[in-house]
Amino acid sequence: MAAEQSMQTPATAPGDTRIHNIGYRSYDGPRLGRGYARLSLYSQSLRGSYGLGRSVKSKVLPMLLFVVMCVPAAIMVAVAVATKANDLPVDYTRYAIVMQAVISLYVASQAPTSVSRDLRFKTVPLYFSRPIETADYVRAKYAALASALFILTAAPLLVLYVGALLAKLDFTDQTKGFAQGLVSVALLSLLFAGIGLVIASVTPRRGFGIAAVIAVLTISYGAVSTLQAIADVQGNGDAGTWIGLFSPITLIDGVQSAFLGASSAFPGGVGPDNAEGVVFVLFTLGLIAASYGLLVRRYKKVGL
Repeated sequence: MAAEQSMQTPATAPGDTRIHNIGYRSYDGPRLGRGYARLSLYSQSLRGSYGLGRSVKSKVLPMLLFVVMCVPAAIMVAVAVATKANDLPVDYTRYAIVMQAVISLYVASQAPTSVSRDLRFKTVPLYFSRPIETADYVRAKYAALASALFILTAAPLLVLYVGALLAKLDFTDQTKGFAQGLVSVALLSLLFAGIGLVIASVTPRRGFGIAAVIAVLTISYGAVSTLQAIADVQGNGDAGTWIGLFSPITLIDGVQSAFLGASSAFPGGVGPDNAEGVVFVLFTLGLIAASYGLLVRRYKKVGL
C-alpha cells in the first residue's frame, strides 16, 4: 500500500518508498553458449599475454621479451646472408634451448598475470555463474598461455627460415629443420604453460607466483645440468641421461635429440637413444596431462 501511495503522490515524506522504472529489459538475442564463452576467454587471455587491451606498462615486458627472442635470429640471418654461409649458425631445434632463460622469464611473468588476479579478486566464481564450467576455464587459460608461448618461440624460427631461404640455402633441408623446430617448440609451449599455470594458481599474489615459477624452471635446470656434468666426469653417462628427466628444458632436449635429429646439450653431446627417448616422451606427455589435471582439481575448489 505504501508503494502504491508513493506512486500516486508527487511528494513523499522522508522514509516513504517510491518505485522508479529504470528501463530494465529482458535479453531477446541469441544464446551463444559455452563454446563462445570459452573462445572469448581464450582470446582475452591470449591478448593479455602480450598486454593487448591493457595499459602501456603491461605491454612493456612481454613485447621486450618477444624482441629479445627475435633479435639474435635476425642477426644470425644477416651474418649468413652477408657471408654466404652454407648453413645457419644455430639449428632450428637448438634455438629454444639456447634462449631458455628468456622463455622461462616470459612464463614467470605471464602465468601469474593470467590466473593470479582472478584468484586475488575472487572473480573465478563469477565465470562459473555463466554457461562455463571448470574444464572450460582451465582449457581456455591453458590454451591461451601455450599459444602465447608458441608465438614467442616460433617467431624467431620463422625469421631463421625466411633468412635461410634469402641466403639461398637448401630448401629441403631448411624446411625439414623448420618443421622439426616447430614440433619441438609446440611441445615446449605445452609443457612450460602447464607447469607455469599450476604454480601460479597456488597463490593469488602475483609476485609470489613470479618468484616461484622462476625458481622451479631455473633452479631445476641448473641442478640437473650440474648433476649431469658430475656424472659425465665420473664416467656415468647413463645416469646423466636419466637425470635429464627432472628439468623441463632437458626433457625437451632429450625428446628432440632422440626423435627430431637435434644435437643434444647433454654433457658430451650425447642425448638419449630411441628407447630412452620413448621414456622422455612419455614423461613429458605425463607432465602435461598432470598439469591439466591439477589445474582442473584446483579450480573445482576455487569455484565453490
